[in-house]
Amino acid sequence: MSAAMRSRTPDRLCAEAVELAREAAAEAARPGTVGEHVGAIAEGDRVVTHFFESAEPGYRGWRWAVTVTRASRAKIVTLAETVLLPGPDALLAPEWVPWSERLRPGDMGPGDLLPTDAEDLRLEPGFSGEDAPPPNSVVSEEMEQLAAVEEADVTAGPPSAQPAAPGTIAALAEELGMRRARVLSRYGLHVAADRWDEAYGAKTSMAQAAPGTCVTCGFLMPLAGSLKQAFGVCANEFSPADGRVVSLAYGCGAHSEAAVMPKPPRPAEPVIDETLVEPMPLHPDRTGGSVEPDAPAEELGHS
Repeated sequence: MSAAMRSRTPDRLCAEAVELAREAAAEAARPGTVGEHVGAIAEGDRVVTHFFESAEPGYRGWRWAVTVTRASRAKIVTLAETVLLPGPDALLAPEWVPWSERLRPGDMGPGDLLPTDAEDLRLEPGFSGEDAPPPNSVVSEEMEQLAAVEEADVTAGPPSAQPAAPGTIAALAEELGMRRARVLSRYGLHVAADRWDEAYGAKTSMAQAAPGTCVTCGFLMPLAGSLKQAFGVCANEFSPADGRVVSLAYGCGAHSEAAVMPKPPRPAEPVIDETLVEPMPLHPDRTGGSVEPDAPAEELGHS
């Protein structure tokens, strides 16, 4: 309702119909939940809305709004509408968000189904297998019959719910892995690339401190398709990105060529010479200079 219409003077008879409005609010609300009359505004010619405080649990700050009116030149005021409306300080529920925007990575569990919008911008039509090949195509019906006569072996693709007939475009598409109703669009590729680069890209703190990038790491498994130019899969169990799609500019301390661990030194084999016998005297040699000539012989306790 515009400000000009609300600023008009309320109709006198409608403005005085407070009890009629209270009875209507009490009839719509639970017993004892209609509070004091807090005001009235003019909604139009001979149309006034009365507001009453609400004591409904969970509806703090809400008000019962009862609209009354009367016909032109009539003296009887009648009820038009009764509704519970939020006030200026009402406690409101958060704005509703569609499930497609509430869903976050990791929310899916066993048995959950995530439908994909038919107009999903991340996807574009692929090959459905419904288009018939031209008559002069090498996989046309004539060539299929010729292959049957010649007993030629036609390799079929992976089994599916409805296997494609041998020699058809659908069979060839299955063999090449292309028989999908929808494939990633350019937008879908860009969104995925941005998401992967944000998690495991060159700007992460791990990559900034890494001694090398993934493009030179032996644990990198390149992707197929156009994304192989910028991404791969980490196959190092000790890396924080093991099993993740990483940017070729990413890196970590588990780089295959970051440091080569030296081999531990191997001690030499012990040498035992069993061919030389060195005699060991039982008594000291008196002529060696270490024993006094007149000193008595020292018994060593051997017989």
